[in-house]
Amino acid sequence: MWLLSGRCTSQARLDGKTAIVTGANCGIGQYTAYDFVKRGARVVIACRDLKKAEEAADEIRRDTMYVEGAGEVVVLKLDLSSIASIRECAREILRTEKKINILVNNAGVCYCQKSQTTDGFEMHIGVNHLGHFLFTCLLLPRIIRSAPARIVTVASFNNYFVNNVCLEDFHWEKRSFSPFFAYSESKLANVLFSAELAKRLQGSEVSTYSLHPGLVLTEAGRHVNPILQWFYQNVICYVCKTCEQGAQTTIHCAVSEEAGKETGLYYRDCFSLAPNSITKDEKVRQDLWKESVRLVGLGDWDPFTAQDSGELPPDCRETHHK
Repeated sequence: MWLLSGRCTSQARLDGKTAIVTGANCGIGQYTAYDFVKRGARVVIACRDLKKAEEAADEIRRDTMYVEGAGEVVVLKLDLSSIASIRECAREILRTEKKINILVNNAGVCYCQKSQTTDGFEMHIGVNHLGHFLFTCLLLPRIIRSAPARIVTVASFNNYFVNNVCLEDFHWEKRSFSPFFAYSESKLANVLFSAELAKRLQGSEVSTYSLHPGLVLTEAGRHVNPILQWFYQNVICYVCKTCEQGAQTTIHCAVSEEAGKETGLYYRDCFSLAPNSITKDEKVRQDLWKESVRLVGLGDWDPFTAQDSGELPPDCRETHHK
């Protein structure tokens, strides 16, 4: 598949830098973490399943044992379906990591049947967007202080299949639920978030990126119904990228000197391309931002002006998410 895939050609080193990769216990997240360690970074893999995360970390350590100048990898628990877990993970990172040079929002779920997070959010929008939105905001003062820095959010080509995120029915309580379109809306939210984040970070030397990794068979599809899962594993698999190939655009956005000159763009196969046209609508981006702030309980706390004290803002959630 290399003939059909972009490849990061940058030889940039990450010595002395700290990177955080969510969902790096398998798939493209694990390969991303492995690549960063090879480049000399200290990598925090933040995952829901600690056992799998430790196994992935051990594998990365074995594979980089004899790599000259290799960095190190540590594991933290992060369940993006729980605001309490997100806050606890962010608190631990702020306690242990003096700087955050790269944040890769990689974890995600796709095509789940209708279900809710611990806090009552629809699972796709809750994990893929709101979880990473809160996690990023809580770490943002430290990221800004560590500039130059980069924030990379793994989205999907599915963002093109919807023309907006329905804030009036964010959690699919009125509409007939569709796993495909719920996932697609959450991925559009990723792209909108990255674009708005870039605008709000202007002048800070923190760059943002969203991307489509390509069609990769990963555990993100563990909730897909058995028929579709069989189709993927027995038919689609022959045109899928490997995890190494799927990670290339993430790595490019995180380390490439060329990408470092850009911000707020959307990428596929290591090249920027035209995003969903709705991402150019400033009101749409701002409305999504305001609703996300409200739902995750950030209140009036501003991560762009907050001092990096290592303390988290108070949890200002309402008693009910509606």
